[in-house]
Amino acid sequence: MRTVCSRLALIPAVVAAFAVSVAFAPPPALASPVRAPERTPERAAAPAVPGRAAYLLDATTGEAVYAKQANRRMPVASLTKVMTAYVVLREADPAEIVRISAADVRHAAVNGATHASLRKGERLTVRDLLYALMLPSGADAAHALATRYGPGTSRFVAKMNATARALGLRSTRYTNADGLPSPGGGGYSTAADQVHLARIALGDSTFRTISAAETHTVPRTAWHRAHTWRNSNKLLGSEGALGVKTGYTRAAGYCLLFAADRGDSLVIGAILGDTSADRRFTTARRLLDWYDTARATL
Repeated sequence: MRTVCSRLALIPAVVAAFAVSVAFAPPPALASPVRAPERTPERAAAPAVPGRAAYLLDATTGEAVYAKQANRRMPVASLTKVMTAYVVLREADPAEIVRISAADVRHAAVNGATHASLRKGERLTVRDLLYALMLPSGADAAHALATRYGPGTSRFVAKMNATARALGLRSTRYTNADGLPSPGGGGYSTAADQVHLARIALGDSTFRTISAAETHTVPRTAWHRAHTWRNSNKLLGSEGALGVKTGYTRAAGYCLLFAADRGDSLVIGAILGDTSADRRFTTARRLLDWYDTARATL
């Protein structure tokens, strides 16, 4: 009985001690408010691309920005001449002289191809013939260069295909140096392969200068007539535009390989198989503007 009473006597003291400890205990920490995750700005929808295939690459970062049937094999018409120029620049000194033959002139005339108005017997530098190849898309210039640096067109085409393999262009095959439908349908490539080729070719300062030229004039000399060639690429003159090449055949449709400096980035694109000559340039501008807008939101 005494033990029970003594224990009951302790209860007020325990209660008092507990009350003191509660009174001086720090308040419970408040839970941190849960923050809603920040929303990443969505990239604006890409513009419509009427062509059969297209590809846009940020060549500085290596990011594929846009793709439509980018790996579909199809003829690329005169975009072929980008590889022609690239192979020639690897084989020749730009100051070397090439003589124009009757076969070179006839090749363009018989095939109804675009030409640089070259004449039999003219002697021009490789550099000038590359302007004749790239600006007015001269099939006569392509034939002259291929004949000289194959030597012979068949050997030159073999060099083009060997170079394509070495560069990893697995879906590209050439049958001539100009992209004409004959022989073999002019070969084939893809939008992605063409963009990757342009990325490499633009690393050559001579190619880059020629590609970006709106006009090129060759004054008359004892070796040749005066020539003025104008670039068929209507994208030139737009913000940062660098070229690269236009093309057209009935099978390939209207094609455009283009490049532009955008801020600190080099952007390269290809449009294949459009049905409108002018629309390919409008589409390219819209893709570049869309790239600018999309980059600004990242």
